[in-house]
Amino acid sequence: MERAGANVIQSRNDFAVMGLAEGIGAIPAHLRALRRLRRRFVADLYDLVVLVDYPGFHLRVAAAASDYGIPVLYYIAPQLWAWGSWRLRAIRRHVRQVAAVLPFEEEYFRSRGVAAEFVGHPLLDREDVLSIEAARASLGISDTEVVLGLLPGSRKAEVDRLWPNFRDAAKRLAKSDPSLRVLVAAVDGNEYPDAPQFQYCQMNSNTVLSAADAVLCKSGTASLEAAIFETPTVIAYKMNPITFGVAKRVVRTPHIGLVNLIADREVCPEFVQSEVTPRALASAVEPLLRGDCEEAEIQRQAFAQVRDKLGGAGATQRVADMAEQLVA
Repeated sequence: MERAGANVIQSRNDFAVMGLAEGIGAIPAHLRALRRLRRRFVADLYDLVVLVDYPGFHLRVAAAASDYGIPVLYYIAPQLWAWGSWRLRAIRRHVRQVAAVLPFEEEYFRSRGVAAEFVGHPLLDREDVLSIEAARASLGISDTEVVLGLLPGSRKAEVDRLWPNFRDAAKRLAKSDPSLRVLVAAVDGNEYPDAPQFQYCQMNSNTVLSAADAVLCKSGTASLEAAIFETPTVIAYKMNPITFGVAKRVVRTPHIGLVNLIADREVCPEFVQSEVTPRALASAVEPLLRGDCEEAEIQRQAFAQVRDKLGGAGATQRVADMAEQLVA
């Protein structure tokens, strides 16, 4: 957004957290940010508020905006179909329109009294997708090399929990095949220790996904991105034990990966919490590195079906049109 010309008054990195236990310590920063936004709402600086995910904070922003008569558009809706359905009341009261990016979300929200429209997924609007040949050429990798990609996430807590297992799984595979190339989708500010032999692609997950024969990937949008790139995938996630204990009791979905949720079956193997071990991850991804194996082909066929369900390109323009209508 900053590169596109947005005036960033506070970075989400100042207080972006994920999970109950992690969020407690960030409460003061959130309250300061909310007070700052309220002052700007009072000053009548905005014609529209567009919220992106992050409901614990953003629904409070929505309430503040609606108090001052500012319409609210929620783009990338909270995943209330998974957990947190108690937030529906706040959305009905304070959000003028939901722009849904997953195919089943429009009916979910509309049936509960929320104005919602499926706009498609913005990942389909990406213009920086490389062919496997171009991606490998940019990284100095030949067409014949076998390549494993590691996508341990962007938040520091995610990387800290997943990286040791992803790294050691890759090392196990490299021990069996010393010619294996390992690419890491790295994010500035995070640490990836004890693997100098890996190749690091800073802030460039699309190149990793294009170049890899298969990937180990954290759950969430990254797994859906892998499906759009048609890269065979193994999904994993670990969280704070307290947060996980709460999540087990409230989350209602059968899968953690968005690609599996949209497909309504386990297309990509999933590993959660104590299941995330180097041995398990290596065993699951090893056959996928052979591009002609049955498991990889089954995934690619399912990825094509998932992509069809996401609709065509144009989500970004549809949301822009929606925003114009709300301020007209």
